[in-house]
Amino acid sequence: MMNQSLSLPNNEENPTAPSGHRLLSRGRHLTLLIEKQAVIRNTWLLILLSVACIATLGIGTMPISPKDVIAVLFGHGNPMSQFIVQDLRLPRLLAALFTGAAFSLAGCLMQTMARNRLATPGIIGIDNAAMAFAVSSVVGMGVSLAPSAMALAGAATATALAFGLAGGSGTRGYRFIVAGIGIGAIAGAVTQLLLSQVSIDVANSAYPWTVGSLSARDPMMVKVLGIGLGICLVACLFLASQFALMPFSDQVITGLGANIKHIRITALVLCITLTGLAVAVAGPVGLVALVGPEIARVLARYRGIPLISSALTGALVMILADLFGRTVLSPIELPVGIVTAVIGGPYLIWILIRRTSRTSL
Repeated sequence: MMNQSLSLPNNEENPTAPSGHRLLSRGRHLTLLIEKQAVIRNTWLLILLSVACIATLGIGTMPISPKDVIAVLFGHGNPMSQFIVQDLRLPRLLAALFTGAAFSLAGCLMQTMARNRLATPGIIGIDNAAMAFAVSSVVGMGVSLAPSAMALAGAATATALAFGLAGGSGTRGYRFIVAGIGIGAIAGAVTQLLLSQVSIDVANSAYPWTVGSLSARDPMMVKVLGIGLGICLVACLFLASQFALMPFSDQVITGLGANIKHIRITALVLCITLTGLAVAVAGPVGLVALVGPEIARVLARYRGIPLISSALTGALVMILADLFGRTVLSPIELPVGIVTAVIGGPYLIWILIRRTSRTSL
């Protein structure tokens, strides 16, 4: 629940915490600085997320009261409620929770590296490339051949290509973003080409990866995503002090004694892992990576890098979007990717208009 942790040097015998922070120390060589407001903010986000989870488990064609939902989660309740909650709705909820957090955390890392709020995995083509590789594993063999591994390979390939095409600018500036947009467009075209060359049954089996869906996800893939997300979250907590340096210039970072190359490579590896695993589960629901971090920044009043807050807000956005898609036209179901596109599309246009107006001034 920490927003940012900083490892402090122990060259002082009695270090004191700055205002608004709390200093935790264990032994002589481990010191942790915690922002109190971040703890409060993330606690409230956890409460909202818990309420959204209970609502998602209870709302549907057969409504279940919050009391009965909680009882089922603790192993009680009637058999019908247990079947609906545990077998039907809970796996979908976990898929929404993990994918939303993974997409949003990856977006926050990518935006921080590029110093650009538009530089999300979806915008620079990582989502579409991961989708193309995952779809190829289904379309090429007729069966699902390790789509999670293929999605990771696609995300890594897109990132490498974007770096190569951006030249010396690396992850900085619009050159990297434009290169990523081109890669994403090509990957999307390849996906459509693959789907057009196979039978309708095979195309239908790969369809969820093209629009973003949480219906009938593979439980094993959801577990793999959950494990990967947990590892990445722990890594972000331990590396938060290094990631906090990325918005500064390379000269400042080097002057502070940090290795900017290692920081960026670590952040990219985390971003690729999160995006690839999330796409393997839900498909390219990329706009969550744009909306989630921005909400977290607003809540944090644009102070620091809200990594944990981004993960929580992304999970909340994905769960609410899936709930809306399930219920608004019931019994017809809207894929979560369509719902997030409807929500995130106007927001993306608004950001572009604001940036254009500021540039013109």
